Amino acid sequence: MLNINFTPFPYLETERLYLRPLKTEDANEIFILRSDESVNEFIERPRAKTIDDALQHIEKINNNIENDESILWAISMKNDPKLIGTICLWNIVKEKDHAEIGYELLPQFNGKGLMQEAFVKVIEYGFEKLQLKTIEAWLNVNNLRSIKILEKNNFKRDLEAENKMDKTEYTEMIIYSLTR
Repeated sequence: MLNINFTPFPYLETERLYLRPLKTEDANEIFILRSDESVNEFIERPRAKTIDDALQHIEKINNNIENDESILWAISMKNDPKLIGTICLWNIVKEKDHAEIGYELLPQFNGKGLMQEAFVKVIEYGFEKLQLKTIEAWLNVNNLRSIKILEKNNFKRDLEAENKMDKTEYTEMIIYSLTR
């Protein structure tokens, strides 16, 4: 069983990126991520309608980290602390050494290989530091950009897990997984 402790917060770095905690100063960018149509095209979640929605989300995320329930990193460029996206390990099942990965970028940063950098670092953290055995990604079957990054990182479509999912609720969802 996993023994998770996200204190102190695990800062991560890549060649171009700094992965850090989410701050209230990130509210404008979180609002955009959670309200932008193109970012949310394949994500089933309530859209942010106000900056207060974004601030409430930041508070929820930080409470989850404080309670060792999940971890989310704000992604920023090394030369600019402004948030450009997020990446997280969540839906952690300690008894099964299992977590789900989620990620999003502001549209203007797509196609530059930035998420690939963050993705590799977070997968490494999940397997090496947290000692996860499996990392899953639940995504819409039409989210080709996400499928591409998963397959590039050796994730495979998990038909066995998909067969266990409630098809009435998740009609267009597929699952990819990677096992250590």
